[in-house]
Amino acid sequence: MKVYITGIAGFIGYHTAIYLQEQGHKVVGCDNFNDYYDPDLKQKRASMLAERQIKVIDKDILNIKGNSFNDVDILLHLAAYAGVRASLEAPTKYVETNIIGTQNIIDVCTKKNIPVVYASSSSVCAGNDMPFKEDSTFLHHSNPYSWTKYANECMFKSSKLPASAGLRFFTVYGPWGRPDMALFDFANKIMMQEPIDLYNFGNMKRDFTYIKDIVQGVYILLKLVYNSTDTTHEIYNIGYGRMEGLRTYVGHLEKGLGKTTHHNLVPAHPADAICTWSDITKIKALGYKPTTSIEVGVKEFTKWYKEYYNE
Repeated sequence: MKVYITGIAGFIGYHTAIYLQEQGHKVVGCDNFNDYYDPDLKQKRASMLAERQIKVIDKDILNIKGNSFNDVDILLHLAAYAGVRASLEAPTKYVETNIIGTQNIIDVCTKKNIPVVYASSSSVCAGNDMPFKEDSTFLHHSNPYSWTKYANECMFKSSKLPASAGLRFFTVYGPWGRPDMALFDFANKIMMQEPIDLYNFGNMKRDFTYIKDIVQGVYILLKLVYNSTDTTHEIYNIGYGRMEGLRTYVGHLEKGLGKTTHHNLVPAHPADAICTWSDITKIKALGYKPTTSIEVGVKEFTKWYKEYYNE
């Protein structure tokens, strides 16, 4: 396969690009290197991809045209403005990139007859009974990020693409991760001996999913959609399949960093889901098998973190 990845210099895009190349596939992609978080980390990822002869094009999905996808067999659409809390402060950016930009991708891929696997989010399921299932009926979403990702699911479902599949990612973490996510923020504050805020008084749970497991699932779906002979659209949860408490997560993080800090127990943030938990029955039927426990995954993250920041 020749795979085009939007958001290739992002966390999931970077790891997936490397894995695809290792499996013998051709990979190319784009990223607009926006400043939602420090672009330096994206530039470093892009540089390492370039060292592997994986081409990274500096381009916004709002401006992509058909000639960008010549000879492309399938597209992995990961580019998006992320972050539930930040979306409350700047909703227009989320509409422009996540909805208008995604529609541009759909239009171009429809004309070129290219199937698409795209990123959705576990946040679209907030408030439903757990574990979250793919066929849940959704109520009101509490932040623009969540409703733009749900809008994406509706957009792909009603498109005329040859085939498509959406992946609802559940709290992805690991080396080269996003600095805006809790794992990074906690790590920074623990190392600087600054207090960390634990929302909902620390009584939050997440389905933490290690990046290696995520990439495994993405690859399974890329092959499935690429080989599809029917016009189909499916949604798949992709998580570890169990919940872990936030305090347990922080405990593993402090252990890996060799330091502790004070925990402020504060009320829940209005954009946050209290708990997430994926029912992964559907994707497991395709061969998906997550194997990385939170203890092992956080250990790998802290090892990378200390090496990267020379701690």
